[in-house]
Amino acid sequence: MIHVPALPGTPAYGGRLSDILKKVEEETRVFAELGMDGILLENMHDIPYLKREVGPEITAGMTAAAQVARTYFNGPIGIQILAGANQAALAVALAASLDFVRAEGFVFGHLADEGWMESDAGKLLRYRKLIGATHIPILADIKKKHASHALTQDVDLVETANAAHFFAADGVIVTGNSTGQVVREEDLQVLQATRKKLPVWIGSGLSAENLPMLYPLIDGAIVGSWIKKEGFWKNPLEPARIEQLLEVIGALRKKEPNDKN
Repeated sequence: MIHVPALPGTPAYGGRLSDILKKVEEETRVFAELGMDGILLENMHDIPYLKREVGPEITAGMTAAAQVARTYFNGPIGIQILAGANQAALAVALAASLDFVRAEGFVFGHLADEGWMESDAGKLLRYRKLIGATHIPILADIKKKHASHALTQDVDLVETANAAHFFAADGVIVTGNSTGQVVREEDLQVLQATRKKLPVWIGSGLSAENLPMLYPLIDGAIVGSWIKKEGFWKNPLEPARIEQLLEVIGALRKKEPNDKN
């Protein structure tokens, strides 16, 4: 994860877009040099977030950041625009030749920090078709962090994943309750049958310590907090942590063929 610095118009904006792009370039170069599989861009510093609709300055800023990342990284790059600005994210992904979008609020409404978030699968997939972006996969958060799901407590995680599949998501993302909080193992266990038709990713709490336990249960993972100094998302990247994580991943991958045989 690259947490893009606060963009123009947001309370924490520093006043220079060039500084933002320089930071994105620096972090992208680190990921590329150390051998990360992929990158996800997110405007997490834009707090407090708007709901669904962001200004053109945010879309433009994220496009510029994405183009910088694309210049220095040859692997898959995805994007998420908070909060739930999924159409804007798709537009950026198309303009900057990105590889996937992370979408919150895809199926089933929920009460988020920003207020009531209605599901947007119908509008989002129609928009994707409209702009000619059907080649860009959508990874949908289900029962996402920083939200209340009391109104859908009778719809379990498996049913939610099935709904995402029925509404043509390309994968689902499961999280803990908040940023940096590990996903519950039992949540991943119940989704194992889902993996036959829909990839299951985790979107919070990954570390070098818990990766061996989580690895057999997932198809992908997003890590943003643990690779920062002291494991806090606002801190600078800590290359030693990235190297440690990649070392664990490398060891697990080497074991895969023997396990499968």
